[in-house]
Amino acid sequence: MRLPKVELHLHHEGAAPPAFIKGLAREKSVNLDGVFKADGSYAFRDFVHFLSVYEAATSVLKTPEDYARLTKAVLEESAANDVIYSETFLSPDFCGGSDVGAWREYLHAIKDAADEAERDHGIILRGIVTCIRHFGPEKAKASALCAAETAGDWIVGFGIAGDEMKGKPKDFAYSFDMTREAGLRLTAHAGEWGGAQSVRDAVDDLRVERIGHGVHAINDLALVDKLVENEITLEVCPGSNVNLNVYPSLAEHPIEKLRKRGAKVTVSTDDPPFFHTTMRDEYVNLARTFRWNEDVFAELNDTAARAAFCDEDTRERVLKRLERT
Repeated sequence: MRLPKVELHLHHEGAAPPAFIKGLAREKSVNLDGVFKADGSYAFRDFVHFLSVYEAATSVLKTPEDYARLTKAVLEESAANDVIYSETFLSPDFCGGSDVGAWREYLHAIKDAADEAERDHGIILRGIVTCIRHFGPEKAKASALCAAETAGDWIVGFGIAGDEMKGKPKDFAYSFDMTREAGLRLTAHAGEWGGAQSVRDAVDDLRVERIGHGVHAINDLALVDKLVENEITLEVCPGSNVNLNVYPSLAEHPIEKLRKRGAKVTVSTDDPPFFHTTMRDEYVNLARTFRWNEDVFAELNDTAARAAFCDEDTRERVLKRLERT
């Protein structure tokens, strides 16, 4: 449980503690009726409803300073769960309405807060810009431009999130081509709701090197073998998948089958407070369910560190901290 951990799949707003969002809503006199349960946790019925609740909660984050405060809260929680390196998904749609100038202001505030957290807690954060699939291809192009204009040592990747059932990966190829040309590394949510074919389409049409979730690839073993051959890493979020009923229980989750087939699997929390999980919880539950030992988790973290989109100097720092005595 206390092993140093690498997390590659974390939605920035989705990691906001409910108490933080509630407090911000009070400050701004924003009505968030229906967003929370009586016990204070986030309230949603299914994945589509989760998306609407997510966007409602995000609506109280209105300024760069709000995002700076959010970043500190998220990284404090991650560091408390022994995460030493994290990549977070950031959407310009929520940070300045995809205006490049406004996006730069939000990004500056987020990065300053991340630098402070690294000094205080030792956790390293890097950003992956994501377009929102159900917002459509045209808005994705604006997000891609924001990503391309700020690509560098801190914004290290580009991806796509949102409702997997809206549109096809090829609809967003322009945005992925733009950001690839800017030097960004690429990932895409697929294989959570869209079946194995959605993973194949993301790999073929968007030419990504990582897949967010990707668990339904297990239904097409030839596809799994293709992922292995092409060294494509899966950002697996078991607690999220069970909570959203992608699988009825952790015992029925395919992460172990994928690992045994040779797929590069990693473990992340996705939107941890929404799904009542932490990185420590994920490790404990996986160890109990699949009888994974410390060597397996060390392998997962090594895989994650080597699949991270950071520069090589940062990667070496992370790998050094993962070394066991």
